[in-house]
Amino acid sequence: MKISELSCPKCESNSFIKSGFVKGKQRYKCKNCNYNFSVAKKGREVDRKYVIKALQLYLEGVSYREIERILGVSHVSVMNWVKKYNIPRLETEAYAPSYQLMNHSELLTYIINRENLKTSSSVITQVGDKYMVISWQSKK
Repeated sequence: MKISELSCPKCESNSFIKSGFVKGKQRYKCKNCNYNFSVAKKGREVDRKYVIKALQLYLEGVSYREIERILGVSHVSVMNWVKKYNIPRLETEAYAPSYQLMNHSELLTYIINRENLKTSSSVITQVGDKYMVISWQSKK
């Protein structure tokens, strides 16, 4: 990586000086915020569609751990996204959400049976190569 491509990971300033070596890597010190860094931090970026899907599931009443199992994204990441985007938890005292993952043929069979659609409110959403049916049953 060229020095011209580097910037402070904390304040993103391009104003820094060399500050020795750590474990064989050049260390730099930011002139703006006095932060010491050695390489640009690049975290694992999660595709935006997973963030959106996780937040949708959260709003539908699915728990963090269930979202983790469905999407394969850490429940801690989901919690951080909820905090980052300031998503409020909807009150679900009157209704209990449940969900089912189905492939295409199972979904068609489910929809053809009218009784499945009469007993509760439902939403169908795509998750990867499968489909999720989220249903709300009245708790009363």
